[in-house]
Amino acid sequence: MRSSKSRSRGKNRNNNNRPSGNIVNRVFDSSGPEGKVRGTPQQIIDKYNQLFRDAHLSGDRVDAENFAQHAEHYTRMLAEAMREQESRREEQDRQRQIERERQAERDRQAQADRDRNQAQQQPERATQPDVPQPAQVSDADVIEPQGTDDNGLVETPEAQDKPKPRRRRKPKSEDSAPPAPEAAE
Repeated sequence: MRSSKSRSRGKNRNNNNRPSGNIVNRVFDSSGPEGKVRGTPQQIIDKYNQLFRDAHLSGDRVDAENFAQHAEHYTRMLAEAMREQESRREEQDRQRQIERERQAERDRQAQADRDRNQAQQQPERATQPDVPQPAQVSDADVIEPQGTDDNGLVETPEAQDKPKPRRRRKPKSEDSAPPAPEAAE
């Protein structure tokens, strides 16, 4: 039977083989011949180059070569990280450029569609049959209404079938009323 400690050991392990984050700004611990050197890759390179110069001036060729190799290792790491960053940046720029081109194409297509729709709608408005424009109506086209009363109303066919109701006038007082018209003789 396994203990709970052995089961939980693998759960919190970090994968140290996988590069994580930005190497250029990441802090490393380097175990060199003079002890640990801690810092970003550029700081470690500078430290090992300084140690190389000191060993070379003191005449210790073995230590000088060792420090040079350590500095070279971190220089290569830094150069690789910079190349990866640059390639990512270029890829992002290419993607942005492609997206800008696609957006410009969509904008051009939308404008062409709007122009096409507008061009199709204008001739339809100008050439609608059976709808005379006010400027096109002439006097010959105007039909004079027949059977109009003094009030300007036109008699409809429905009204012609029915006899017109007679208007009844209230008799006015004889003082103010003008004499009544006499019947025709």
